[in-house]
Amino acid sequence: MTAVWTPVALSRDLPCLGVMPVCVDGMDVALWRSASGRLAAWSDRCPHRGMRLSHGFVRGEALSCIYHGWSYSSQGNCLRIPAHPDLVPPEAIRVPVYYAVEVGGVVWIAPHAIDALPPTFEGVALRSLTVEAGVDWSVAGFSVSGLVARGLLAGVAVTIMIQFLPAGRMALHVLADATASPIALTKASRALEALRRQAEGIVA
Repeated sequence: MTAVWTPVALSRDLPCLGVMPVCVDGMDVALWRSASGRLAAWSDRCPHRGMRLSHGFVRGEALSCIYHGWSYSSQGNCLRIPAHPDLVPPEAIRVPVYYAVEVGGVVWIAPHAIDALPPTFEGVALRSLTVEAGVDWSVAGFSVSGLVARGLLAGVAVTIMIQFLPAGRMALHVLADATASPIALTKASRALEALRRQAEGIVA
C-alpha cells in the first residue's frame, strides 16, 4: 500500500494545535492537528489570496489563514471571513483536501480516501530528517522494499519510511527498536545524521 500512501511525518512531531508544511507527489500540503487531536491535510494555499496555510494558526477545530484570517474546518470548507462576520461563506469556498491517517506513530497521506490502511511497523519514533540527495541504501547496508528501508544504525534495528521530495531530495521518518536504551537511541540518531552527511557528500 506504500504505492498509494506517502509517509510525511512522525506523529509526535505534530502536537495538537500544530500545523506543518509537507510534500506529497510534488504538491505542497498543509498538515495540521486540531485541539481534539484530529488530523487534516490540505492543499497548502488559501483560496482567497493564495497564502500558504501552513503559515496559519489552529484554533479549536479550525485552521485560519495568517493573511486575512479566513477559517476552514477539517473538511476544508470555509467557516468564517473576518471582514464579513455576518456572512455565511458559500459552500464553493473550499480547500482541496487529502486523506491523512496515523498508523504506528507515523502520519501517512493519500490523495483520496481508500479502504486499505498503510502498513504498521513496530518501534518507537526516533526522528525525521531531510536529506538533500539520494541515499545509496545498499552501501549503507539496508534492505529496501517500496518506501521502507530496514537495517541497523549504531547496532539498533530501525525501520525507515522514505518520502521522496522534489529535486532529488528525500525525507526519512525513522522508527527504532523499542527495547533500545536511551543511550543506544542517541547513538542511532547520530548514526542517522552521519548517513545524511555521507549521502550529501559532506566531509566531517
